[in-house]
Amino acid sequence: MPQGQPEYVPDDGLTTRQRRNRPLTIVHTGPGKGKSTAAFGLALRGWNQGWPIGVFQFVKSAKWRIGEESALKALGELHERTGSGGSVDWYKMGEGWSWLRGNGGRPPQSNTARDLHTDPERQADNARAGWERIKQDLAAETYRLYVLDEFTYPMKWGWVDVQDVVQTLADRPGAQHVVITGRDAAPALLEAADLVTEMTKIKHPMDAGQKGQKGIEW
Repeated sequence: MPQGQPEYVPDDGLTTRQRRNRPLTIVHTGPGKGKSTAAFGLALRGWNQGWPIGVFQFVKSAKWRIGEESALKALGELHERTGSGGSVDWYKMGEGWSWLRGNGGRPPQSNTARDLHTDPERQADNARAGWERIKQDLAAETYRLYVLDEFTYPMKWGWVDVQDVVQTLADRPGAQHVVITGRDAAPALLEAADLVTEMTKIKHPMDAGQKGQKGIEW
């Protein structure tokens, strides 16, 4: 795409504006670092456009406060105070998705990562509950951009049905963008996606025995 121009324009009857504004299904996969980071970068762009942003983390511990979470929540609070940008909601499977059962729409802080690691069935139930909530939000057009972080894993492990995800995304109303991150994305998801990026590792500090560090990994 030199200078941002498509090499091929399909004869589908759409105007340039209609084609440009189609909702996208985006997948960031592969073994390399940067899949979630790129998705949160998209969330920053969406916030700047005034879009409501919904982040759903499917694997990371409820106790792990990554830098992007703090930054995007602060931007969400700025929106509430001043009207700048868009709203931001951030949910974690490690917090039990308990907002499905009330709790004022906010997840509790009592569930620990230990609970999840020692109870795989609870993890599976939480993942399915999270996906059901996302389906409700898609039907209601709650957000303009959904970040489904590490959502490839519940599909890989059989907790969430891949075909259900593909069909739900294909049928979603409005102009809702969805970005899914994680390794080993299912072939059916890759086929259905509009934009797929594979992160490939060339080198990593861990190869030389260096652990993750602040500002780089979190």
